[in-house]
Amino acid sequence: MSVPMPARAMVFAAGLGGRMRPLTDRTAKPLLTVDGRSVLDHVLDRLEAAGVAEAVVNACWQADRVAESMQARAGTGQGPRVTLRREDALMETGGSAGAALRDGALGDGPFFLLNGDSIWLNGPVPALRRLADAFDPARMDALLLLARTSLAVGEVGRGDFVLESGGLLHRPASGAVTPYVFTGVQIAGPALFATAPSGAFSLNLLWDAVIARGRLYGIVHDSVWCHLSRPEDLPAATRALRMARDPDGTDQDVVV
Repeated sequence: MSVPMPARAMVFAAGLGGRMRPLTDRTAKPLLTVDGRSVLDHVLDRLEAAGVAEAVVNACWQADRVAESMQARAGTGQGPRVTLRREDALMETGGSAGAALRDGALGDGPFFLLNGDSIWLNGPVPALRRLADAFDPARMDALLLLARTSLAVGEVGRGDFVLESGGLLHRPASGAVTPYVFTGVQIAGPALFATAPSGAFSLNLLWDAVIARGRLYGIVHDSVWCHLSRPEDLPAATRALRMARDPDGTDQDVVV
């Protein structure tokens, strides 16, 4: 079973970006540039290309700069339509999405949730389309896009999830290494937040709850994915994107 392409999404852009300092001393991490565009613009570009009409972007650290960036994008006529949610204090991913859902900003159907610190290129079928095609609300509360750690650009650690046949996810044993890392891209339904607390909390809290009920699933990305956590990841991501588009290209001089 699949669902229609969701009309709404939320992009998390409120974090402090501590590991990106000093680059984030005066700007928000999602406004850092990769391959000539901000990370946030890359994410919104993917949503626009997929036909997602509305996006919620949260902001806390350097919220005025995020607001200016979104106003500039709107002035060019680029989609999707962005609603900026300013947070006086960090709500974390779960708290921010839960508040947006309660306020009606994410609607009452499936929606995308995306981290503002990762960039991906699409394979033969765009990643957001693949998520919508594979999402079955009768069996799933959330469907995560995973990347193979061996192919990821940037630091990925020991991996995040064990992927079973059929796509069911669970956590690896303590200290174990798993070949799959969460890309920061997922599709979910309101049911994911059925037991969500108010206030600040990580989406990991909800994932663990639905793992226990066998309702967290994943699919594996089939193209380039870049995780941006350190300053050196920005030029690495730029090189990876350029090489993926033009494997025979020679312009590889990239600086932050």
